Amino acid sequence: MTTDASDAVEMRNALLRLRRGTGLPIAFGGLLEAGQQMRISELSGTATHALRSLVVTSGTGLGGKTVALSRPCVVTDYSASRQISHEYDAPVAVEGLRSVLAVPVVVRHRVRGVLYGALRTALPLGGRMLDAAVEAARDLERALAVRDEARTLVAGAGPGWEQVREAHAALRALAGRITDPELRAELLGACALLTAESAESAGSAAESGGSARVRLAPREVDVLACVAAGATNAVAADRLGVTPETVKGYLRSAMRKLRARTRGEAVVAARRAGWLP
Repeated sequence: MTTDASDAVEMRNALLRLRRGTGLPIAFGGLLEAGQQMRISELSGTATHALRSLVVTSGTGLGGKTVALSRPCVVTDYSASRQISHEYDAPVAVEGLRSVLAVPVVVRHRVRGVLYGALRTALPLGGRMLDAAVEAARDLERALAVRDEARTLVAGAGPGWEQVREAHAALRALAGRITDPELRAELLGACALLTAESAESAGSAAESGGSARVRLAPREVDVLACVAAGATNAVAADRLGVTPETVKGYLRSAMRKLRARTRGEAVVAARRAGWLP
C-alpha cells in the first residue's frame, strides 16, 4: 500500500499531536508499504534528514519490533539497548537520538504504520508519555479507517443511492479532519459532485416556485450526511471527531433551519435542498 498526499497530511497531524501530548521534542513516523516494510516518511522536530525515507523491516530495530509485536516499545538508550537489533544505528546516531518510543498504528487488526517520539538524552520515558503517544496513534487509526471506508465506497459504488450516500458521509467526515486547505477543498468538491443531481432537482423546484435554498453550516451538513447514512449520534460524533452533544446541537440547528420535526424529515428536506445525495 502506498502513502498518498492525504495519508501524509494525517501522519503530520498525528506527529504534532504526539509532540504536544508527550512533550517530546522529536517525532517521526511512516506507514507500511508492500509486505512488512515501513518507510519513514514524515519528520517533526528533527535536526537532520537522516531518518527520512528509511525503510524499516518487521522485527528489526525498535520500529520493526513494534510492527512484529503490534504493541508499543520503548528504549532508554537506543544504541546500547539489548532489547532490539541495531540495523539502523547509523541514521539514529546522526540525528543524535537516545531515548525512543514507538507505537503501532493498527487499523482493523492490522498494523498500518508506526509513530515514534524521541529525546536526545538517555532518560526513562514514563507511562504518561506512552499513553499520550498511544492516543495520537488512535487518532491516526480513526482517520485512516475513515479514509479506507471512503475509498472502498467510492471504488465500489454502483448506481445504488445508499452507497452514494455512504460515500458522501465518509468523504465529508474525512474533509473535516484535513488541515491542508487545498486538499480539503478537493474532497468537498468530490462531495459536491455526489450531490449534483439533488442540487439540480432543487434548482428545478425553485424555478417552479419553491422556496430559496436553505443555508446550512458545513458542520450541519456533515452531521446530516452521517444521519442520512444511518449513523447514531454517537457514531456520527466518532466519525467527525466531536462529542455526541455537539452532534445534537448541529442537528437541532439544521432541523430548525429546515423546519423539520424529526431527523428523518431533516434528511429529506436536506436532499430536496440539494445538500445531500
